[in-house]
Amino acid sequence: MPADWLRSLILLAMLSVSGAMECPLLAQSLEDALEDLESSWLTRAEREAGSDDEEIETDRDSFTFATTTVGAGRVMVESAYSFIDNRDVPDSHIYPELITRIGLTKRLELRLGWNYEAGGGGDVSSADAGGDLEEPGVNEEAQLLYGFKYALTEQADWLPASALVLQGTTPTAGPENVSRFLLGYVFGWTIFDDWKLDSSLRYGTAVEEADHFNQWAPSIVLKVPVTKRVNVHGEYFGIFTDGRENNTNSQYFSPGVHYLLTPNCEIGVRVGWGLNHDAAESFSNVGCGLVF
Repeated sequence: MPADWLRSLILLAMLSVSGAMECPLLAQSLEDALEDLESSWLTRAEREAGSDDEEIETDRDSFTFATTTVGAGRVMVESAYSFIDNRDVPDSHIYPELITRIGLTKRLELRLGWNYEAGGGGDVSSADAGGDLEEPGVNEEAQLLYGFKYALTEQADWLPASALVLQGTTPTAGPENVSRFLLGYVFGWTIFDDWKLDSSLRYGTAVEEADHFNQWAPSIVLKVPVTKRVNVHGEYFGIFTDGRENNTNSQYFSPGVHYLLTPNCEIGVRVGWGLNHDAAESFSNVGCGLVF
């Protein structure tokens, strides 16, 4: 190890000088000083290395956003595939649900992504307020995603950890040519040392042909670790329209399981069932997240 080699070289030189001066106490003092310096350096290096071993927390592992950001100087890449079993229109296939989260500061991250959808509409990913509503026929579209996420508070007693998400989507292919806007607020607490209870509310703009309207999406999720690498969750979320010619409200219950391959790599599966007729029959989602 370079540090050991350099330490030995310096110590040898100091011992030679001290021997020439016939002063063994000086040699011992110099050796102790070098050991203290090395110990201090190792402690600092281990602490810095430990900061890179924080477990990954993706936005994709539930409909509810995470309350955390990726962190300064780090990049997180998330991707997933969703299958939606629609009730009255063709089933939907959604992929790659790609989002790249770039840490600009400790609290602020840049979000860039792209997605493709084919089928009768609908979206159950965390990246959108609710996606397209079910529409007759098979439609294909692609969207570019861009925005920011900012960590507002850290948990302190009853004060929750919270974050704000501001992002937009612009079509790159498909019948629609209108950009959409999303504003999301998420807050939550760590309870019983390692359980997490998070809740969020999103507002988004949407369009269907010439009908422009709003979407509201409340959600709540409880995440429970089973082992050091495995955690499970149970979640409720709804997608409600406002100002649409015929308003709808889609409600879902969704459990999921997630596995940490390493502290910086996660894979996970989510499934869900519609709780009313406006919702899809069911959906399934599988994806991964990787941080650099």
